[in-house]
Amino acid sequence: MSWWKEAVFYHIYPKSFYDSNGDGIGDIGGIIQKLDYLNGTPDSLGIDAIWLSPVYPSPMVDGGYDVANYIDIDPMFGTLDTFSLLIKEAHKRDIKIIMDLVINHTSDKHPWFIESSSSRDNPKSDWYIWKNPEDQKPPNKWLSAFGGSAWKFNEDRNQYYLHSFAKEMPDLNWRNPEVKEEIFKSIRFWLDLGVDGFRLDVVNYYVKDIEFRNNPSYFYKSLRAYDCQVHIYDRNRPETHEILKDFRKLLDSYTDRVSIGEVFQPPPGSSKLPAAFYGEKSDELHLNFNFAFTYCKWNPIQFMEAIVAWEKSLKSSDWPTYFLSNHDFKRHISRYGNGNNAIPRAKIAALMLLTLKGTPFLYYGEELGMLSERIPYKKIQDPAGKKYWPIFPGRDISRLPMCWENGLNAGFSTVEPWLPINQEYHKTNVKTEAKSRKSLLTFYKKLIAIRKKYDSLRIGSFEPIDLDSERIMAYLRKIDKKEQMLILLNFSDKKDKFILENRPIPLRNAQVIFSTHKREDSGINIAIIHLEPYEGTIVKLE
Repeated sequence: MSWWKEAVFYHIYPKSFYDSNGDGIGDIGGIIQKLDYLNGTPDSLGIDAIWLSPVYPSPMVDGGYDVANYIDIDPMFGTLDTFSLLIKEAHKRDIKIIMDLVINHTSDKHPWFIESSSSRDNPKSDWYIWKNPEDQKPPNKWLSAFGGSAWKFNEDRNQYYLHSFAKEMPDLNWRNPEVKEEIFKSIRFWLDLGVDGFRLDVVNYYVKDIEFRNNPSYFYKSLRAYDCQVHIYDRNRPETHEILKDFRKLLDSYTDRVSIGEVFQPPPGSSKLPAAFYGEKSDELHLNFNFAFTYCKWNPIQFMEAIVAWEKSLKSSDWPTYFLSNHDFKRHISRYGNGNNAIPRAKIAALMLLTLKGTPFLYYGEELGMLSERIPYKKIQDPAGKKYWPIFPGRDISRLPMCWENGLNAGFSTVEPWLPINQEYHKTNVKTEAKSRKSLLTFYKKLIAIRKKYDSLRIGSFEPIDLDSERIMAYLRKIDKKEQMLILLNFSDKKDKFILENRPIPLRNAQVIFSTHKREDSGINIAIIHLEPYEGTIVKLE
């Protein structure tokens, strides 16, 4: 079994994890200092891999996703030597390091673009997507995800260049084999350094329609005009799959490396689209993100429908992934909080995430219950946040500094951090929660340990148990008859019961191995199981 199928991944936004040098910004040295928190000691969280948002040199127009050099580290975060030390120290603790691979676009400060934009006849002239004006206007009606036209006029070339995101982030021309060759050379650089894999940013954007046809439109109530276009010509092009097959061959020439695709999907999320990026013969990406959970309301039926659709979309050789929060979305505890029920709901969400068939991805601070909080306009860093404020709060709300203790700046830095500290840091922090048996952090630690202990919870099959109730989610995880687990999740603040009659589970002895309410290691009669409000229970069927 491949390690990435059984692993628990932990997503770190480096600027916000821990500041080791007192400049208010998180860095690689800070991650090294906090590795024991993540794994390596009996009291660690227990994760197996870290996915790092970009740490390459960048003007930071878009939080590092505007890369200016693919084979170096931004001084803000450290040096190549610091990064090599991170890999070494992480591997000592059985933690894999996954880099963000941002190769749909570069920064406009990247030497490639500076050369490409200088004239129409330089060696890198065709490394980006350039088009002549049409009647002194952009060549088509494609839109940027950050607002406005996706085309920016350049006077030196008297042409427009394409930018699917910020105007400072020009799209690379993946139809040019020289671009592919140079990008693959950069990938080998990091693999040779010891990186364990890559998360591929907006992987379904790489190739654009060769005829640059206009996208059709449809009515969709959205703040962004971008969401009212059907993006069939500026993303999801079939030629992308050939690139990914070659990328997979490169990755497979190294041992035990993994690839994870961010397949961008509009609401309500899709299972068929990310499933396609595994490849018809499972010869493209190892894992792909399905965004359906980020659009689900707090309703077990919606979650189960998303899970079943994802399972049905995948071939037997494909492996699903699940996540509830990341650097682009409001944290799930803030989406589902509902006042005093925030922590109980967070525990139910964690139990679901960590007991489904598939690879779970946690987002830093999720294990503490850190909230996504509005930020004053003057302190907003995210360009999208500034553009749409106050209607849309931007992505900074999910990138607040990690809360380590209840002292100055929540222990994140000795000086004022680059973004404000979470207002509830006095109680929502590592040091305080580590001391409490009932905290969310302690809950995550125990749950991850349970997941590691039982094979069925990591690699077993998934069998949903159909329920008419809008309160309870129930499913089985099992490995043949050797080990079978029944997972019961009460999504409501009302008592309920799970009745076994007419269910596809033969009556048998059962034992509670993990629960928010019930005594663990106790026997249980599963003919009728009574569930307390927001109870989550794992029952081992003997």
